[in-house]
Amino acid sequence: MDIAFDNSFHREMEGFYAPAEAAPPSAPKLLVFNQTLAGTLGLATADVDDDTLARLFSGQALPGGANPLAFAYAGHQFGHFSSQLGDGRALLLGEIVAPDGKRFDVQLKGSGPTPFSRNGDGKAAIGPVLREFLVSEAMAAMQVPTTRALAAVATGDRVQRERAHPGAVLTRIASSHIRVGTFQFFAAHLGAEHVVQLSDYTIRRHFPDLASAANPHLALLAAVIERQCVLVAKWMGLGFVHGVMNTDNVAVSGETIDYGPCAFMDRFAVNSVYSSIDANGRYAYGNQPAIMNWNMARFAEALLPAIHAVNPDDVEVAKKLVADVVEQFRTIWLATMRQKLGLGAPHSSDAGLIDGLFDALEQNGPDFTLFFRALATLLRGDATAIEALLPAPDAMAPWIAQWWAQLEREPINPVERAAAMDAVNPLYIPRNHKVEEALAAAEQGDLAPFLTLLDVVRTPYAERADRADYAQPGPRETAPYVTFCGT
Repeated sequence: MDIAFDNSFHREMEGFYAPAEAAPPSAPKLLVFNQTLAGTLGLATADVDDDTLARLFSGQALPGGANPLAFAYAGHQFGHFSSQLGDGRALLLGEIVAPDGKRFDVQLKGSGPTPFSRNGDGKAAIGPVLREFLVSEAMAAMQVPTTRALAAVATGDRVQRERAHPGAVLTRIASSHIRVGTFQFFAAHLGAEHVVQLSDYTIRRHFPDLASAANPHLALLAAVIERQCVLVAKWMGLGFVHGVMNTDNVAVSGETIDYGPCAFMDRFAVNSVYSSIDANGRYAYGNQPAIMNWNMARFAEALLPAIHAVNPDDVEVAKKLVADVVEQFRTIWLATMRQKLGLGAPHSSDAGLIDGLFDALEQNGPDFTLFFRALATLLRGDATAIEALLPAPDAMAPWIAQWWAQLEREPINPVERAAAMDAVNPLYIPRNHKVEEALAAAEQGDLAPFLTLLDVVRTPYAERADRADYAQPGPRETAPYVTFCGT
């Protein structure tokens, strides 16, 4: 099977990557394939047998037209700068242009060592591969910008971590894999000329309208900041904790990338942390806006040589763009929450109502996802769902009264408003206990729980009577949930 690759990064950006090859797996076997995504990408795979797909999307066979390469990038990891990271276990096969004209990277993740592996094996275990497949598909279903998963293939080999695990390879689809860390690498090592080249390529690929700006590199900074504000606001609105917001995990396209130690909150707590390596809570739920701001400051620093080359005065403008991120995020965040709460036109009292909500959530610790569905049920005249989530039936009565009074400013039918809320507040998310059950079963060779959970999270808003248990949080008495990066 050939893929109609059009590999612009390989063609135009020599010196920004290292050629690499996959380590052929011993016995590839297709675990799951995203046929819907394949159709969107224009890949004619419907009649291709599973064995062929397994060989192509594990690295055993190279699709015609591929130019495999590993990206060079640096990054701040937990605040500390690493001047050389790069794709240590990922391999870009090439780029395809979908029928709608959009360009996408096709990347193997876990396909073996590259020149950037830094003594690592470059492999991936089945658990992290299936977690990324599952959570990225859930995010896409909830309209969050994200990389996607096309295929997961078992390799037939064992991967040694704290113990031996079955190996697997993920095929990841992204608008591109250009990261803040990519800019940092070339700013640190090769200077302004390379930063300008990378910025020009990024603009052509992701922001072509910016090419005519007075200073395209400054305009790129503003555009990336806006996308990151939107992305993190969407995460926060879903109770999502990324877990590893290092600058090498920040895609300039504005897509969520790298689903390692990530999780969704059950009971609300602003300091929720799920990463085994985030001992100080740097990337806790409530810290994500501040970390996004910090990451955008690092992006601005890396872009400054290109910005300065066009107009030295624009360096001060760039500084102001970063300084204004707090206010910009706040505006987007309030708009996100107004939609979740069923509020209509913006009002001066919105900020107080929304801030008060999070104070009340912190005090009472209800399930974050079910809380917003219960508010919609309350609009329909049924208080049982909201009361069941709280430590006492009237625990949030003052805030609910404020919310209700604000809703009454606009003559919208409560049932219609409730329906609009249910259309943006998911009922089904990748619940942590369900994810772990599915991954544990998959490691033992049983994919049924994973496939069922995948089916559930792909339709997150519509209630399904036969899937009621998938909407419920795990038992309260369980130990704190911990996730791992998988490297």
